Amino acid sequence: QVQLVESGGGSVQAGGSLRLSCTASGYTYSSSCMAWFRQGPGKEREGVASINPVSIIARYADSVKGRFTISQDRSKNTVYLQMSSMKPEDTAMYYCALGRIWGAECTIARTGYNYWGQGTQVTVSS
Repeated sequence: QVQLVESGGGSVQAGGSLRLSCTASGYTYSSSCMAWFRQGPGKEREGVASINPVSIIARYADSVKGRFTISQDRSKNTVYLQMSSMKPEDTAMYYCALGRIWGAECTIARTGYNYWGQGTQVTVSS
């Protein structure tokens, strides 16, 4: 049974930083894309970043490029999202997701993922 557990959310002022963690269990790491999504108040859930654990290629939404970094620690089955230069519009519930690998890059579309964590809240104040 696949389980994804996120942590690291909280409140931060604009311009600040946070690091989210997602620890996974019950799956084959080498065959799974990992990604972060977020859902702000009244908004659709959107892809933020993804990583292919084999090619180590990362993909980012335009809105976070240059500010967020996704990384992994395979020994801990953990994926991280380092968020810097944060903006109020980054306020959202952040979700970790797991899906199959189809190519060198992993998608950041929701349809590419079928396992989800419970989410961790991130609030950025101005």
